[in-house]
Amino acid sequence: MTRHDVVVIGAGHNGLICAAYLAKAGLDTLLVEARDSVGGCASTVDAVGARVNICNCDHLMVRATPIVDELDLATHGLGYLDVDPALLALTWDGDAPWFLFSDPDRTLAWLAKTYPSQVPAYRAYLADSKAAARLVVSLSAGRAGLRSILGTVVAAGGRGARRLLSWSRRSALDVLASYFDEEPLLLPALVTGPTVWGLDPDAEGTGLAALGYAVRHQLTVGRPVGGSGALTDAVRSALEGAGGVVRCSSRVVGVERSDDGWIVKTTGATCEARAVVGACDPRTVRTDFLGEVDPTPEPDGFESKIDAVLTERPRYLALEGLDLGGVDPLVPTAVVSPTLSELMAACKERRQGRVVERPMLLVNLPSVLDETMRVGESGHVLSLEVLWTPYSLQGGWPGSNEPQRWLDQYATLVQTGFTDTIQAWRAMTPPDYEEQFGMRRGYAPSFPGTSVDAMLSRPRALARYRADQPGLYFTGAATYPGAGIWGASGRNAAAAIISDLS
Repeated sequence: MTRHDVVVIGAGHNGLICAAYLAKAGLDTLLVEARDSVGGCASTVDAVGARVNICNCDHLMVRATPIVDELDLATHGLGYLDVDPALLALTWDGDAPWFLFSDPDRTLAWLAKTYPSQVPAYRAYLADSKAAARLVVSLSAGRAGLRSILGTVVAAGGRGARRLLSWSRRSALDVLASYFDEEPLLLPALVTGPTVWGLDPDAEGTGLAALGYAVRHQLTVGRPVGGSGALTDAVRSALEGAGGVVRCSSRVVGVERSDDGWIVKTTGATCEARAVVGACDPRTVRTDFLGEVDPTPEPDGFESKIDAVLTERPRYLALEGLDLGGVDPLVPTAVVSPTLSELMAACKERRQGRVVERPMLLVNLPSVLDETMRVGESGHVLSLEVLWTPYSLQGGWPGSNEPQRWLDQYATLVQTGFTDTIQAWRAMTPPDYEEQFGMRRGYAPSFPGTSVDAMLSRPRALARYRADQPGLYFTGAATYPGAGIWGASGRNAAAAIISDLS
């Protein structure tokens, strides 16, 4: 039986980042992963004859942290390509499209051509949200807790904090509707905010999603050269370069206390450690490994994804005849929205096991910006994420025509003959994510607390990374600050562990 200072369970990006910091601090660190490769939902894999990202390849908040510099990830092969514009807003009804650029003036100039009545509204939104967005970016690299958050707030000034607290208590729809009266200006923030989180747009407590546009004016969206997994591959290299060990194809089957630490049993070996880090769903550690009873219902996954190889680029019909000013419309992620009433109806449809007729889509072609992801000389990779596709689909997923229907619907947005350009494709549904990535019921957990909860460090095990049992820690999307390619949770958890073990 081997002995280590720390065993980290799960090689998603937060688990890798946590382990890399631990190893860099001189701790004997073992990272175990059930799959045969690292990265989890942030990885890039071989499928359909191409390299495809498991989830959306846009990285935003991780670029607000010092992780890339502190782990010297450029030395380990990580390079980013800037995505600007960051977003293309489309609707199923063919409303005028609009681009969100990093530069707010470029965004306003585009809106002046398509939604001139919304330009004053967008200016008012920017004036009110700028300080709060800057504060969110500053907080992204810090820890939960009253002292840490108040210190950042005091340094940033009070205006942003007041706005942040005010908006966090409201719904995203309420906040955005107080500025914009044209649905195409409301919808992208609702789709990329509460809808991605699995929450209704009018749910109280989702108001911080209204900062989505403003944060994209504070930071530049980036994509790692070679796909999203280039980030996790670089972190693995940094981890191993610091003396850490990664053991893939090593599924954990048991975790238990020992006299002076913890015993971790995997399919390949058993080891001892002073500390254990659950970098997976905390429910898995607590219920499956430690035998605790969790009375709360398990949430269901609600996202699916289609990966396809295309022989030529799609062309959006809504952009025909418009002067794009040299902008490549396939560089940004396109957010395809239904009407607001359809979006609200989709909430009910999902709960009844159905996919709304015109679903919310997040679409990009990473191979347009990143030549390394192209297939041959001219083949492109299409990434099409479909939101609110229930885990328990009425009639079941096997044999369902739903994935084909999404492709057919997307084809109505682009040139005639698009389906003939599809060389190969696959669909990943919530049950697929459960089977292949160990996500319970296909659900990607996210930190459940509000901004007030973060200040008060609750729930403590998820906000401060320390479980009730000494030597047991958590990191990942379920812990502060939450989901997305962020990495702050892994960095913060490592700091807590290093402090305790030293």
